[in-house]
Amino acid sequence: MKIRIILAAMGALAIGLPAWGQNPTPLSELLAEAGRANPDIRAAEHTWQAAIHVRQQVTTLPDPQFTLQEFSVGSPRPFAGLNTSNFAYIGIGASQDLPYPGKLRLKGEAADRAAEVQQARIAVVQASIADQVKAAYFRLAYLQQTLTLLESSRSTLGQVIESELLRYRTGAGNQADVLKAQLERTKLIKEVTVHHEEMGQVQADLKRLLHRPQESSDIVAQNLTITTLPYSSHELLDFVRRENPEVKLDASAIEKQNAQLRSSERAGKPDFSIGYMYQRTGDDYPAYYMLTFNLIFQRRQRVTAEVAEAAESLKGAQEELEAQLQQQLAEVQKQFIAAKSTAEELTEYREGIIPQADAGFHAALVEYESNKQQLDSVLTSFNEVLELKRDYAQSLLDHETAIARLETLTGVTLR
Repeated sequence: MKIRIILAAMGALAIGLPAWGQNPTPLSELLAEAGRANPDIRAAEHTWQAAIHVRQQVTTLPDPQFTLQEFSVGSPRPFAGLNTSNFAYIGIGASQDLPYPGKLRLKGEAADRAAEVQQARIAVVQASIADQVKAAYFRLAYLQQTLTLLESSRSTLGQVIESELLRYRTGAGNQADVLKAQLERTKLIKEVTVHHEEMGQVQADLKRLLHRPQESSDIVAQNLTITTLPYSSHELLDFVRRENPEVKLDASAIEKQNAQLRSSERAGKPDFSIGYMYQRTGDDYPAYYMLTFNLIFQRRQRVTAEVAEAAESLKGAQEELEAQLQQQLAEVQKQFIAAKSTAEELTEYREGIIPQADAGFHAALVEYESNKQQLDSVLTSFNEVLELKRDYAQSLLDHETAIARLETLTGVTLR
């Protein structure tokens, strides 16, 4: 019995937790699937495609106008006086508005910059979805591994309970110890139930992000393993300045506002209009030919207000970029510290605390089987080791989550 319990305990409380189920799906496959199927990403792509068509609209000349006129003399009847008065006529004409040179070109540049903003927004949405997929995937892996630990630990407690019941029947055991061990196993059963519930919630989130039917097969994650951070804090901060999707989005917004300001400044220039009219009177009178040229001046108050609005919007975009950059830099620093500290914790757990706790637990088991130790001390040691293993799994989750956040913030692959 002693050997059987010890082997069960070693299997339950090993650091290298067994894989959950069969055929786990790599994170890279889910990220690629989300990039193809997520509706938020597709919506952002369609918005960008729509913005591309704005340039053609704003750079095209205003619609031409065609005119048909009829001028009666002596009576409201159509064509009255056409052959009796040289004032009566039928006229056909056309006119075209012509914006001041450069106006349409600048509007086109502003439209191009606006489309670039929408294109940069796609990268922001993609990074956000990828970040959510990673967080859910790592949470699922954590739940799978800790659930395996809880299930194995419950089995170990069952072995301990059987041993104590056997001792109790022979008069060597204690009923109170049996009840305490059963209570500990009940607590584990409750934790297993909670784990199953949370796993269902994480599965629902993952399927939503992947645009899979909720009734589709559940996803199995690969075991969590520690990722070594290959860059220094200084290098990560430089990546943020160059590659962060939010920073790039705000930088493209500045270019858009610059183009809008130039277009608003040119809007104060006058526009033109040219027209031509052919007028035909009766057969006994000559025809008339009329060419018109109009100069359209812009209201100074309106143009001044447009320029002021564009200038203030440009300043606002510049301040937003600075605020966004500082926020992203601060977040990178926080996640870098979190990744480093959790890596140190994992080393301490793996190389020091957990092996020592395992040794103490196994020693307590040996003494218990030799009737030199009470079950109470064995359960205490068992719970301490179990808690340390769960803390280790939590630290591993925190570490991988910090690495994933750094990937989102820096725009580079770190694993």
